[in-house]
This record gives sequence, C-alpha cells and structure tokens, in this order.
Amino acid sequence: MLTLSGEHIKLRALEPSDIDFLLAIENNEDLWHLSYTNQPFSRHILMKYIENANQDIYQAKQLRLVISDEKNTPLGLIDLYDFDFQNKRAGVGIIVDLNHRRKGYAIEALNLVCKYAFTRLELHQLFASINHGNESSKHLFEQAGFSQTSVKKEWNFIGGKFYDEYFYQKINYVH
Repeated sequence: MLTLSGEHIKLRALEPSDIDFLLAIENNEDLWHLSYTNQPFSRHILMKYIENANQDIYQAKQLRLVISDEKNTPLGLIDLYDFDFQNKRAGVGIIVDLNHRRKGYAIEALNLVCKYAFTRLELHQLFASINHGNESSKHLFEQAGFSQTSVKKEWNFIGGKFYDEYFYQKINYVH
C-alpha cells in the first residue's frame, strides 16, 4: 500500500475509516465547482469508491491520496488525475480541510506528490487547472514550481457567471 512520508504529514491510501471525512469533502456544495460535481454522493457510493481505490494508477488513470498527520487524522486529499502514461503527464488537484489550512500541509503534500510523480511514475509533467479568484491555489502551485502557461477564457460557469480558468504546468527536465 502506497504511503509517502514528509516532515509533518504523510500521503496514504484511502481507508474505510476515512468515510466521514470523504463525505464531508465530497458533499460540501461550496467545493463542487472545483470538481464539476453537481449532486451529493451517498455513503454507499463513497464506500464502494474507497473499496476500489486500491486500483493501480495505470488502470484507473487516477490516484487519490489522503493527507494525514502523525496520528493518521485526515487533513485533506490530493489527486493525480487524467494520468496519461504514453505522454507522461497527469493533473494534480488538492484540497485541505478548512480547519487545517495555512499550516504548510498543502505545500508539503504537493511537493511529495510531485517527487513521486517525477521519480516513481517517471512523468515528464504535471498540470493543474485553477479557477479565477483562487489566489491561494495560484500561490501554492507557484510556490511548488508550477508556472501559469495559459488562460481558458470564460471556461467555467459558476453562480450565473462565466469565469476564466488558469492552466499551470510543472515540467520535469531531469530524466
């Protein structure tokens, strides 16, 4: 089972005991625009998701890891998605629970997943899509070495308005 350890956090696979945390994150309507969700998930559906979360990234084309502290308490989630082995790239998404923000967990998690993606998965690049107005995410990804490479104009329709989406990339030039 995959576990990546940092100085203050670890990234680990989803466990059945994470169900309440996952329900709270996935069913928080304030976050739905980040994942293009438009309806709540049932406990049953998310339990099935956890049961199948051990599927290999090469099969599932995604990997969701829990950001946890030394007591194994879930602090957030970090995902590799749209995994494309042929083109050696994947998207990165991250969410840290509101009660655990501004403590350095997000940058540590992002750096750990970048190292894993570039060394173990041998990816050439990671990318992230960040909504207009999400300055904390822009800052986080820039701090981790990502660069804004394009803007998707009026890409997302949120709350009756269209908003731009910023595309960030981190390219691994060491092979």
